[in-house]
Order: sequence, then C-alpha cells, then structure tokens
Amino acid sequence: MTDSTIIYTHTDEAPALATYSFLPIIEAYASKAGVEVETRDISLAGRVIAAVSDLLPEDQRAADALAELGELAKRPEANIIKLPNVSASVPQLKAVIAELREQGYDLPDYPEDPQTDEERDVRARYDKVKGSAVNPVLREGNSDRRAPASVKNYAKSHPHSMGAWSSDSKTKVATMGVDDFRSNEKSVTLEADDTLRVELVGDDGSTTVLRESIPVLAGEIVDATNINVAALREFLTAQIAQAKADDVLFSVHLKATMMKVSDPIIFGHVVRAFFPKTFAQYGADLAAAGLSPNDGLGGILAGIESLSNAAEIKASFDAELADGPALAMVDSDKGITNLHVPSDVIVDASMPAMIRTSGHMWGPDGQEADTLAVIPDSSYAGVYQVVIDDCKANGAFDPSTMGSVPNVGLMAQKAEEYGSHDKTFEIPATGTVRVLSSAGAVLLEHTVAQGDIWRACQTKDVPIRDWVKLAVNRARASGDPAVFWLDADRAHDAQLIAKVQQYLGEHDTEGLDIRIMSPVEATQLSVERLRQGLDTISVTGNVLRDYNTDLFPILELGTSAKMLSVVPLINGGGLFETGAGGSAPKHVQQLVKENYLRWDSLGEFFALVPSLEQYATATGNTKAQVLADALDRATASFLEHDRSPGRKLGTIDNRGSHFYLALYWAQELAQQSEDSELAGAFAPLAQKLSDAEQTIVDELLAVQGQPADLGGYYQPDPQKAAKIMRPSTTFNEALASF
Repeated sequence: MTDSTIIYTHTDEAPALATYSFLPIIEAYASKAGVEVETRDISLAGRVIAAVSDLLPEDQRAADALAELGELAKRPEANIIKLPNVSASVPQLKAVIAELREQGYDLPDYPEDPQTDEERDVRARYDKVKGSAVNPVLREGNSDRRAPASVKNYAKSHPHSMGAWSSDSKTKVATMGVDDFRSNEKSVTLEADDTLRVELVGDDGSTTVLRESIPVLAGEIVDATNINVAALREFLTAQIAQAKADDVLFSVHLKATMMKVSDPIIFGHVVRAFFPKTFAQYGADLAAAGLSPNDGLGGILAGIESLSNAAEIKASFDAELADGPALAMVDSDKGITNLHVPSDVIVDASMPAMIRTSGHMWGPDGQEADTLAVIPDSSYAGVYQVVIDDCKANGAFDPSTMGSVPNVGLMAQKAEEYGSHDKTFEIPATGTVRVLSSAGAVLLEHTVAQGDIWRACQTKDVPIRDWVKLAVNRARASGDPAVFWLDADRAHDAQLIAKVQQYLGEHDTEGLDIRIMSPVEATQLSVERLRQGLDTISVTGNVLRDYNTDLFPILELGTSAKMLSVVPLINGGGLFETGAGGSAPKHVQQLVKENYLRWDSLGEFFALVPSLEQYATATGNTKAQVLADALDRATASFLEHDRSPGRKLGTIDNRGSHFYLALYWAQELAQQSEDSELAGAFAPLAQKLSDAEQTIVDELLAVQGQPADLGGYYQPDPQKAAKIMRPSTTFNEALASF
C-alpha cells in the first residue's frame, strides 16, 4: 500500500456479494486514471480467523486487517471505503466458527463456560469479535450523514409507499422510565489524566475487581449506570399482560449487536418473562443443556431435540405462546417470532419499518396489526413515541413533500455513550459498584443487586470539540438549524452540554440557528419541520446517530442505504461509509434461493465520489477528480432512469444496477472535456456497452430463478461467488478487454 491508495473493504452478506460484481468495475475504471485501489478483509469470518491466527496452521493464518486499518485511520493519508459488516451476536459467532471448521479451518470452539487458562484466552479472543467491533476501530472521526440531493429529488418525484395511519391506532411504545439505564446514570468529567478501577464491594464485605485499569484523559467524560433487573422483570410482565389486554402484538426492540453484553441479557429476560411457567419447570434442564434464553427462543427450540423431555418442553412453550399475547413475527411463514433471535429485531431498523407500515408489524396469522413496542431503557424511547403520536394526529408522512433530517454524530475515538462491552457486567452478588481514581477517590457508585446489569462508558474531549466544529460547519454550509439532541436532566448529557456551550464559543456562529434540546423536544421540532418540507440537522451522540440515520431516511427515502456517509478523520484523511442499510441477511437468503440480489449499491456509488475527490486532492491526480465528477453525474442518470434493483424476479437486480452504473459512468467520461486522454480511453467502452446493452441485460436476467451455491454464507468460495455475481460473459469480456 502506498500513501495514496483507496482501501475498499470486503465485509459480509449482501454488501460482500455486491463487491464481487462492483469492485471489478471500480478497478478497471480507476486503473485508467492511475488510481490505486486495494482491498482489506474485515468480514466476520476474516476477523474470526485473525483473532486466533497464531493458533492455526501456517497456511490458514491471516493478518489482522482491521487492526491495520485502525492504525491507518489515524494517519492523514487514510482513504477507506467501509461497507456494512455483521455485528455478531453469540449465535452468529458460533455459526461462523462452525462454517469455517466445515471449510477446513482448525478453529477452536467458542467456550461457553471457560474453565482453563487456554479456554479463557480463546473466549477473550472471540469476544473481541462480537458486537460492533469494527466501527469503533475505524471511526477516528465524527459522522456526517445526509441524503444526497439527487436521492432526495428522486424520492420526491418517485415517492415510495407509506402505510396509512389511523388516529385510533393502538400502537405505542412502552418503556421503564425508572430503575433503568437512563434514570440511574451518573457522570463525571475528569480533570486530569488518570487510570480508573471498577470494583464490586459485596454486602458480605468481599471486594471483586470488575475492571482493573481504565486509562482516561483530562477532559474525558466517564459515565456509569445500571438497570435494576427486578424492576425490569416486573415491567416486562406488565407489558405482556398489557399487550394481551389491548389485543395488540407484543414486540421487543433492542440493540443486541452493538450493546453485545447488556442487550442480549435483557433479551433473555424478555424470553423468560414471556414463558414464565416453562422456565419455572424446565429452566434447570435447559441450563444444564447449555441453552440460554439470551440466545433466543430459536436456539432453545433447536437445542432441546437431544433432551429426553424435549416433547414436554416444546408443548410447554407452545401452550404459553397460545395463552399469551400474539407475538410480532420476523417471518410468519416460517414461524420465526420476535423472540427467536436477539439480532433479528434491532431497534434502529425495526422501529422505522413499523412506523412506515401504519404502525404495524406482522402477526403469527400473516396479517399486519397494531403493536406494543417494548423498549426497556427510556433514554431514547420517547423519540419513537413522538413520531408515532405525530402520525396518529397527522397521518403518514408524504415523501414527495417532506424535508430531511441529516445527522452529525459523535463517534470518534470510541465515543461510547451507551456503555462499552468491556465495561459492562452482569452483577454476581448484591453490593456496591464503585469507579475509583488511582488515588482511591470514589468517582461514581451504584447500589446493585445480583443479576443487575451495570455499565460504564467514556467520551474523550478531542472528539467532542471536533463534533461541535463539524456541526457548526454543516449549519453554515446548509443554512439549516443544527440541534444538539441533549437532555439537561440526563447525567451524561449535562456534562456534554457544558462542553458544547464552551466549544461553540470558539466559532463564529453569527446568523446560525444552533440549539440544544432534549431528544423528545428535538424530535417534535424535526417532525414539524419535516411536514413543512424543511430540513433540520440532528447533532447527536453515537446511539442516536444510529437511530436517526435509519429512522428519518426510511421515512424520507424508503431506505437508509442511500445516504451519503462521510467521516472526516480527526488527523486528516477520510472514512467513507456506504450508507446505513445494514448487511441485509434476507437479501442473501433470496440470492441462495433464486439467484436474485436486491441489495442496492447506491451507497457505494456515493461513497466512491468523495473518496476519489480526496485521492485527487492528496495526490494532485486530476484524472481522479474527473472520475469523481463523472461518477456523480452518472449516479444522477442512474436515479433518473430508475436503475436500482427491482423487488422481484424478472427485473434487474444488484448486478444489473452495476452494469447500468458502468454504462452511464463510461458515457460521462467519454463525453467530458476536462481530460481528452480519459475521454478517448472510455469512448470505445461506452460504445461497446451501449451496443451490447440488451445482450448483457438478457444474460443477467437468464440466471434468475434457480438456486445459487455460494460455497459458504459467512465466507463464500471466492470463485463461486465471482461466477454468481458476474454472470454476463459479454460484460465481463468488455471490462477485461478494456
């Protein structure tokens, strides 16, 4: 890798498959402009192999590409295009290990209950791969996410479907409000560099060290909080009864991928609360068999088959399913409920989809129905309730007239806000958790009971200062109000507000509309302006960044995958993320079933433009800028001609959309006047692709409808995947000869 290389990441599921089709186009076009493009494998499979690489045979080892890119992100020459990746839950982690073992990798099993030093070492390695392990490493800058003008204009002229809302809809959000993470939060700003220690002082006088060393910097905000599990169980039991009384679907919405310790535990409590009789009678049997409710109902049902009383346990689950409220479904045809897999119903994607669909989710009868959406922690549950109330009062939003809510998100240098995995604990004994300075002073403390979930997080000062600067710059560039979504009554936010007010003083804000409002108030303002066709910049912490960059784009654009997502890195350089659309496992399932990939690569097209622009600026390569400008125009043509993947067989899918992007890009390059050499190079290709358009489309359509063998889900066979994703011989030959 040179100091002027674009790194295109190889990730997971649908984005990874799309890469097999789109990357050859990028490489062919970039080579004509002297632009270097390399790939790095940060897929879940690649990260698992890297985590235990030194334990594998020499020929199975792999470098830690994520660590390499993490170091690159701290340097001014960084130019990384980052596609969505899997944030692995425990079931997913076990699945990828099993698949890699089937492919011949000599991987150790995931130790459920490590007993030896060797097992503890393996468990620690695998645990580093779990959850949102990629983003904190690469995000050495704050987030700037917005809908490009071309996408917004397309959505207005081609509005997507929106379900009708009724004023008497029974859909609502249920949240704790007391004894939860928000209400128990305490926060402090450190005056000097230090090393903190976390310990549990038991009521019996014992002291257990939970975390020996947490390095902190001067000006860093440190939070701690806990959720009271007894109160959580009482709350969940009440909501299950309420859903049945109101005759609505019961659903729970968590973030079991990012919050990979706390939310799976909470999910497990939901499963227990829904099936109290079953766990009272058979809980010991399930635990003895290594079956945990934290992994979901699906894992339990799959695992009980070997038990002698499997039929009894299954009958008990069925009886309580029949007796309880109707469960919201992930796939009603297959009987997959909201409680089957913790990573199936992620709040930032599931709630906007429900709001877009009349406030409905799918029931076990295959019909839509009003829903009680349970979001236990109250930190941001009110945001969704405001939008639901607005839709009840004013009807569905109109994509043809509504405004936009771009986002400036605080995420640099692992700005946590929600509690980091290595500082989250299920409390083993009743007592007091204390966060101590190196001098032994108690900075934060909580009284806890056995089973409570306690967590701490850190937010460094430098990213906060950069976040404020980015918000001011966006407000000045757009002329729109910039609203910091911060609640003065929340401990963490109160510390942030003090810093925001201080750092705003470092900028010329004359004539700018910059406000600080609680998330509920900010949501109310934003939706009012949305209906007036006005834009409002949301300036948020890391969790709301995730929530808002799904919620508003799904309402505005029908998807969150079409966002421009730029991360200006603090030390210079850029990370260019390809939208917020997740890794789309359902798309992969459809491809395997009928050789049709619905993934929309528009986010990749958008990310490539600023990446090429940065390359041009860093290297002085004017051809790279010509490539970028032509791609920008080509993407507009792509949207005008509606070349995004269709939704059913017989229409072009992801591969067809890549062909049309290549055609329009070549045509723009052939017609541009800035670089006659490039124009001359691309003119024959543009003509060849144009002449062969129908042949290429026919070849792409011809493969649809048959099963596709990828040779692996988490790690497809590269040759099989390339063959599946590049089925047009005519198109392949045109690129090869070019």
